[in-house]
Amino acid sequence: MCAPFSSNRTAMYTTEQLISKVNHAIEHLALPSQPAQLYEPIRYTLAMGGKRIRPVLMLMAYNLYKEDVDSIMQQAVALETYHNFTLLHDDLMDHAEMRRGIPCVHLKWDENTAILSGDAMLILAYQLFTQPGTPQEAIDTFNQATLGVCDGQQFDMDFEKRNDVQAEEYIDMIRLKTSLLLSCALKIGAQLAGANAEEAESLRLFGEKLGLAFQLQDDLLDVYGNPAVFGKKIGGDIVENKKTYMLISALQLANAGQRKRLEKCLSQKKFDAEEKIFVVTSIYNELHIRELCEEKINQYFDKAKQILNDLPLDEDRKAPLRDFAHRLLKRKN
Repeated sequence: MCAPFSSNRTAMYTTEQLISKVNHAIEHLALPSQPAQLYEPIRYTLAMGGKRIRPVLMLMAYNLYKEDVDSIMQQAVALETYHNFTLLHDDLMDHAEMRRGIPCVHLKWDENTAILSGDAMLILAYQLFTQPGTPQEAIDTFNQATLGVCDGQQFDMDFEKRNDVQAEEYIDMIRLKTSLLLSCALKIGAQLAGANAEEAESLRLFGEKLGLAFQLQDDLLDVYGNPAVFGKKIGGDIVENKKTYMLISALQLANAGQRKRLEKCLSQKKFDAEEKIFVVTSIYNELHIRELCEEKINQYFDKAKQILNDLPLDEDRKAPLRDFAHRLLKRKN
């Protein structure tokens, strides 16, 4: 059992303790046994693991004000279930092969199973979240987040057909598709704890900036990461013509020759994936796109830290959130 900080009576849980609680709740999630073809892919997806970022952030925000984090575990698991539903369907739409180092559901089973099991996960997420007594304001925030993620996914799909996507459009897309669920996790946690609206909004903004930095880092790792650590093949965004911040920046900064090579890669219907990844990555290197992306990541991370610094709560109480943010982006300071 963790001991409370001396500055207040509320026990502050560590990241490891909260992840353990979330994993335990997911492992003991009551799912029907039949039809097995529907529910086994759900168990498989939830058992893939991952950082459990969203439920942990929700519990951390709640823990800023109250100790009984187990009382909102159903809502936290609901958020993780919804997130994994989006990944299941994203993998299908992106024709991905691996997720967290193991085969995606649509390959282990089939595409129809992935669609239907994903649909069931979405319904399950809402059943878990809308427990009796859940405040309407928290339900409204959950609805905003879940629908916003769908908006972001559609923009992402639309961008695949365009070569004129602007950096601002891309940032707004990832704000919806990735950052919104992180930011709303924090806001919901604060709302469930009875925090005032101003502090709940500050936590949401902290999560938004952190989420933008996190997604940009994910884009970076898709090109420059270690597959064994990243959990999926490198270069998937390049193969799928994803309009990431890196590709958009490259198209804007490229000279005539570089742009011609990029546009050729984007227009080819038949191509060797490894060769395409090599060509596009080479152009990124020529244009120092990696450094440009890292600078943008740092900007959002610094904004997130400042928002958390300005939150009018004891520093000791904010320490777990600050530590989690640094670990999420693998930062020391």
